[in-house]
Amino acid sequence: MSVASAIRERDVSQLPGKRDEDWRWTDLRGLIRVAPAPSAELDPASLSRGPFDALAHEVIVVANGKGAAHIGVEPGENKVVALRIVSRGDGAHAARVSVDVEVGGRLTLLESYEGEGGYLGHIALMLSLAKDAVVERIVLATDDADGVTVSQAEVDLAPGAAFGQSTITDGARRQRLETRVRHPGGHAELRLDGVYLLSGKRHADLTTAVTHEAVDGTTQQLTKGVVRDQARAVFQGRIVVADGADRTDARMGHHALILSDRAEVDAKPELEIYADDVSCAHGNTVGALDEDALFYARQRGMPEDEARALLTEAFIGEVVDRIAYEAARELVRGWVAERLRG
Repeated sequence: MSVASAIRERDVSQLPGKRDEDWRWTDLRGLIRVAPAPSAELDPASLSRGPFDALAHEVIVVANGKGAAHIGVEPGENKVVALRIVSRGDGAHAARVSVDVEVGGRLTLLESYEGEGGYLGHIALMLSLAKDAVVERIVLATDDADGVTVSQAEVDLAPGAAFGQSTITDGARRQRLETRVRHPGGHAELRLDGVYLLSGKRHADLTTAVTHEAVDGTTQQLTKGVVRDQARAVFQGRIVVADGADRTDARMGHHALILSDRAEVDAKPELEIYADDVSCAHGNTVGALDEDALFYARQRGMPEDEARALLTEAFIGEVVDRIAYEAARELVRGWVAERLRG
């Protein structure tokens, strides 16, 4: 099943659905019964500024699937690029972006999803990091409540490379932000983090899969989220340590707060280990706000809504603090605070 081919051929039978194990909580086939017409062309010059424009050396816009791009970083070069994935209207569109970072290159990729309307959008990203390359990918997904977005990233690391990712979202009608990583060991470092803040009937699916193929690789993963009203969050994290990938250090954590009776969190953390001499662990918790901490704050005169927002910000803040690029970290911190206090 392929979202891109379903859009291209206008064949909804190719959309993944609940019978596909990896998509059982994000059913697109049951949601979309009639193939949307192709999206209208969208002039990037008509758009207002994106959330990361002021922080980047270069801005690339993919508007309704047009403007598919290649981002290249030369050996030893340092770049900050804002990649805007913009969807407007009620049509369907797909695009592909490739990213190549050469030996010793450094890239900060500031990626935003900006939507208005009942669109169906797909973006495929191919990221390749050469030896000793460093990439930080920060994803801020602000899709429309009526939109459907699927983002699928494949990351190929070389020995000695470092890749850090922070995905921040408030969901959509259906939204899947997927990252798959080939980890070569060889002292390459991987960080995969996520934050979701969902309300109304919004849905967000953060799916990751990491395969450690050789010795001496590290993966650190932390995802935290908050759901309220009738929102639904999906977290699927899989780490595979292949035979021979000894001395792998892989750790995964997912923690969620449910703030209403009708909200839902579906979590599926997985470790598959086929090697010896490894250090691997995963943790998963889903619960409510600490009532003792809430009581303590209210006893000191803090209004209940403000106390809840403050405690929730502190809960999410652990993930935000791991963003390395300071300007983006402060922007995300403000975005999180605005939604929690709104």
